Amino acid sequence: MSSVNLVVMVVGLLVLAQQSFQMSLRNPVAETNNCKIDFTRLGLVLTSDTNEQALQDSGLFTPDAETPYVDIAGRRFHIGTLNARYIVYVKSGGNSVNAAIAVQILLNRFRIHGIIHFGSAGSLDIKSLVPGDVSVPLAVAFTGAWNWKKFGSEEGKLIFGEFNYPVNGENLLASVDYDTVKLFSKGQSPQDVFWFPSTTSWYSAATKVLQDLELSQCYDGVCLPSKPKIVFGTKGSSSDSYIKNKAYGDFLHKAFNVSTADQESAAVAWTSLSNEKPFIVIRGASNVAGAASPGSQASYLASYNAFLAAAKFIESIPTPRLACE
Repeated sequence: MSSVNLVVMVVGLLVLAQQSFQMSLRNPVAETNNCKIDFTRLGLVLTSDTNEQALQDSGLFTPDAETPYVDIAGRRFHIGTLNARYIVYVKSGGNSVNAAIAVQILLNRFRIHGIIHFGSAGSLDIKSLVPGDVSVPLAVAFTGAWNWKKFGSEEGKLIFGEFNYPVNGENLLASVDYDTVKLFSKGQSPQDVFWFPSTTSWYSAATKVLQDLELSQCYDGVCLPSKPKIVFGTKGSSSDSYIKNKAYGDFLHKAFNVSTADQESAAVAWTSLSNEKPFIVIRGASNVAGAASPGSQASYLASYNAFLAAAKFIESIPTPRLACE
């Protein structure tokens, strides 16, 4: 092979490598020419097997005949329609890191108009939210960012000694302040925030669309003691700690006026806001912090009722047209 041909081949390979590298920066996952994937859809994010079972049991989801799913980074993104609305749904798995990664991949890989997030949560306000009820919060906060104070500090909002058992007293854990988190978004300087407010237009629409929605009271021969309801105007707490401790749950409710606790909703809201996408959180109460478990049927009903609310809300959003239609 002549030296000239060799030089041409090397240059060609370098150009291809550069194009491949640039493409990987633009979109780190495989691109597709399937217009059914490329056009705008709604993103439905759920967290658990029980949430997915509720979705499948409803019979409302129809997988796409040609491309029913795409596997990316160990997660399966299901493509289809829900109540004749085009969606992609993904099961994120528990905790904030998994939720944030799943939402970011969803937004990177698909053309997503907005994010609907549903799942179950623990109730911190038994007076207004009991197992089987559904909460649509005005805002959620990430209450897992702590500034831990040294022992003897008089500052701090959560003083562990106040929760000593059987009597209050001094505790070497001292106290913590709750920190804000950095919210990054396009064209703006990073902001220190504590609350992630639901998209105003979507929340307002939900209060109208879901107001008279009938939820399920019974499952598999077991019925809830009262007819479940949808509760608006609440606030949610989210962290990587699963809260079963009644004293801490009472503290969160008193300090921040939050009604639910979960591990993912703040991360979903956080990622949606960073990407300037509308979002809404819908959570079914599966248990009460510190109380005995209401049983698997009640836990399933929390997921099923939250899904019913999410599906009804999705139905109210106008359907975009396929790019290939």
